[in-house]
Amino acid sequence: MVNRSDIGSWLDGPPPSGQQEWPGQRLGRPESGPGSIARFGPRAGALLIDWALCSVISAAFFDYDAVATLAVFLAEQILLVGFFGYSIGHRALRMQVQTLDGKPAGYLTALIRGVLLCLVIPAVIIDVDQRGLHDRVRRTGLFRI
Repeated sequence: MVNRSDIGSWLDGPPPSGQQEWPGQRLGRPESGPGSIARFGPRAGALLIDWALCSVISAAFFDYDAVATLAVFLAEQILLVGFFGYSIGHRALRMQVQTLDGKPAGYLTALIRGVLLCLVIPAVIIDVDQRGLHDRVRRTGLFRI
């Protein structure tokens, strides 16, 4: 009889990523606490907070137009992440967009990262460090503060 091991190892999923025990370990980041990679739950929560605030602004000034909501969201990402390193949702959940050496992102990074975030697909393709393509392009990450 054919068993699972005869079919191939691809059924077991991808191979382990070089002995990494937690996201961000290969980047020199701690497992938890300040400086560690922000996990999915807080990231999603921050996104929901930001989107809700942008939706309220869009409803108040643009009759809740979908394009206007996206434009307000992009403006928030560029201005706040570029200036402070975090959006309102990031700050509420104690996270910051930083370069891999621990500095705040900056405006060019915030612009590129924000546009890619609005395209959605780059943000959902993540690596073993839970960084999306929008972060990997500019060598940034969303870290706990």
